[in-house]
Amino acid sequence: MTTQRGVRYEGMMAETITYSGHGGDIIEAYLARPLGSGPYGGVVVIHHMPGWDEATKEITRKLAHHGYIAIDPNLYSREGLGDPEAAAAAARAAGGVPDDRCIGDVEGAARFLRSLPFSNGKVGVIGYCSGGRQVYLVACNIPSLNAAVSCYGGNVVTPPERLTPRQPVAPIDMTRNLACPLLGLFGVEDANPSPEQVARTEQELKRLGKTYEFHTYQNAGHGFFAVDRPSYRQEAAVEGWKQVFAWYGKYLST
Repeated sequence: MTTQRGVRYEGMMAETITYSGHGGDIIEAYLARPLGSGPYGGVVVIHHMPGWDEATKEITRKLAHHGYIAIDPNLYSREGLGDPEAAAAAARAAGGVPDDRCIGDVEGAARFLRSLPFSNGKVGVIGYCSGGRQVYLVACNIPSLNAAVSCYGGNVVTPPERLTPRQPVAPIDMTRNLACPLLGLFGVEDANPSPEQVARTEQELKRLGKTYEFHTYQNAGHGFFAVDRPSYRQEAAVEGWKQVFAWYGKYLST
């Protein structure tokens, strides 16, 4: 959109909302979207283990700036509203978000995005760290998703002794059900996932004929996208974002 003087108009709305998640529970979320009629692709942003925080909301706004309707659900809503840090601590103490609950909350968020009049009907998902694991999880359990981006998702490969009632199946063992293209972004210095775990995941994706693309960056470890942490690596993060938007441009465009 341009003004009469030819200056390109840019506008965005960002706000907290609620929607219906797993089991019909009301979930709070942060929604950011371009101001325009669209239609736009949608992205569900899965926050990392520290919770529904400023950093994840900045990512949500970045996606909106690039022309996507982005929603960041508070997966710790049931642990408490009004104090995200306390809710995150309570969720961690309980053993994390149950996988079935995560799937239901993300599926509800995707359904909400598709219901908006400016949606093009296509929805992707992105997540970091524990959220990267949950990206793999939901991509294998929500057939309606159109694209997935997992950023250094740990514990996709999980040994049996580390499985729990809340997370009873290793996501890698669900790979056969992956129904959308998957982009994975990793750091070679990461320990979870380690390069060996990434290679094992790639081997399984390849064996099952899935559409995927993995990129591993040198001189980068866990959290290389996090601009507010010592782990931030500018070169890897800039290149990683290019890959993200190329992926979404390919699979979420009209």
